[in-house]
Amino acid sequence: MSERSILLVEDNPGDVRLTREALREADVAVALTDLPDGEQALEYLRRAGTPDGAPRPDLILLDLNLPKRNGLEVLEEIKSDPALASTPVMMLTTSASARDVAGAYARGVNGYVVKPLDLDAFTALVQAINTFWFEVARLPPAAV
Repeated sequence: MSERSILLVEDNPGDVRLTREALREADVAVALTDLPDGEQALEYLRRAGTPDGAPRPDLILLDLNLPKRNGLEVLEEIKSDPALASTPVMMLTTSASARDVAGAYARGVNGYVVKPLDLDAFTALVQAINTFWFEVARLPPAAV
């Protein structure tokens, strides 16, 4: 199997570092691209899969509280675009608000996970997400 790709949309540099480290510790073949805000994420996704763009990610890890366009707005755009709608999106955020959870699922999120504060728990979570999406779940075929 070829290397899988994850787009991490996260404005906290510490969480980006933790995610990279967790994937490195899991020793998995995953290319991680990180972007700090919703606008950049949408621009990247609209170019992905085009001749001058990067490959389309296999999984999107999306923070809820982002600058420029928040995670719910980004999620709504992704799920309303036929070229992107089948890409799995996991909301990975600090918010445990029932309203945020409901809003994400109403917009088509594939999973909603609250970031643990403990470093070891965060590492275990990122590894579990990787295992589920790339070893257990069946992903849609790449767009042609």
